Amino acid sequence: MRFFVDISYKGTVYHGWQEQNNAITVQQVINDKLSQLLRTETKCVGSGRTDTGVHAKQQIIHFDAEETLDLDRFLYKLNAVLPEDIAANAIRAVNKEAHARFDATKRSYHYYLHAKKTPFKKDQSFFFPHALDLASIEEGCKIFKQWTDFESFSKVKTEVNHFNCEIFEIEWQMESNGYIFFVSANRFLRGMVRAMVGTLLDIGIGKLTPGQLVTILEKKDRRAASRSVPPQGLFLSSVIYPNDIYL
Repeated sequence: MRFFVDISYKGTVYHGWQEQNNAITVQQVINDKLSQLLRTETKCVGSGRTDTGVHAKQQIIHFDAEETLDLDRFLYKLNAVLPEDIAANAIRAVNKEAHARFDATKRSYHYYLHAKKTPFKKDQSFFFPHALDLASIEEGCKIFKQWTDFESFSKVKTEVNHFNCEIFEIEWQMESNGYIFFVSANRFLRGMVRAMVGTLLDIGIGKLTPGQLVTILEKKDRRAASRSVPPQGLFLSSVIYPNDIYL
């Protein structure tokens, strides 16, 4: 049988999601704990990668098991062996063909910024103590919403067939001590959200104009866009699937 598990993690001490030979990653830890509980080598597949230091409020994984599982008991046992910075929130049986990465229809990210120094947001928000022109940032968000080719906002060394993404929602919200950037799409390229935030910040401080954003997108060159913001403010916040994959 195949199972989907809803996972949350704080990515501060991990070298991203993807399993690596010489570094501790979230996927590696989960694989080890699944193998321990199922008493056989077990590999999970995630809905997507997150970089070093990036967090997830909801990451979806799938894994296969030969035996029938008592789902409530298995979830309890999985949380008992996972470290404190990784949590399993829910588990559901799915069709054998269901795939955590390829079947996702919508992914959403939040990026958090705080404008006043505070020790309580360390590793979970980006300190950016500068005034922003929110009207210009809103214009930039509208341009992103209308665009589809995001090659200028993708890491150079990435294996993808195309750079097209459909942006469903995008907004920049002000809160009491900073800002929250929210974006959802059918797919994201590697490094795309952090490059988008960095470019919108440059628009907000007047370094770029919304019109220049169009030129950046048209160039299809990562060097044309702004530098990426740090990883600690970024959260994968939700992943959506069609209902018919669940048993």
